[in-house]
Amino acid sequence: MSSDKNILGFDFGMKSIGVAVGHQLTNSSRGIAALSARDGIPDWDNIAKIMAEWQPGLIVVGLPLNMDGTEQLMTAAARKFGNRMNNRFNIPVVWQDERLTTFEALDQMGIRSKMQTDKRSDVDKLSAQIILQSWLDQQ
Repeated sequence: MSSDKNILGFDFGMKSIGVAVGHQLTNSSRGIAALSARDGIPDWDNIAKIMAEWQPGLIVVGLPLNMDGTEQLMTAAARKFGNRMNNRFNIPVVWQDERLTTFEALDQMGIRSKMQTDKRSDVDKLSAQIILQSWLDQQ
């Protein structure tokens, strides 16, 4: 991937999918959207609009793992989402360990629980940004 391309990061969830955009050249990222999903199925038209707007060269999908690093039910669902992104848009997908990103996002926002806030979409956007930023920082 050339370093002048945008990178999109996704925090996959069954009800909401956080989206962030980043750039390797500036090593920076920011949350841009939280998209509704129904049982893990996003509105593909909304995702297509984001893909067209940002024209990423790479997609980073958060991989939810158990604290001991083993996979869980959500891991398979996130992999399925990432594979569908790759198949639909023909853009490479990489996986980023997302353990504790929601807690980090809540902490940054000063909130104890995602369920306590009407800003759930902000939590999802920030989680996507943290996932993408952690990937960028490792490059």
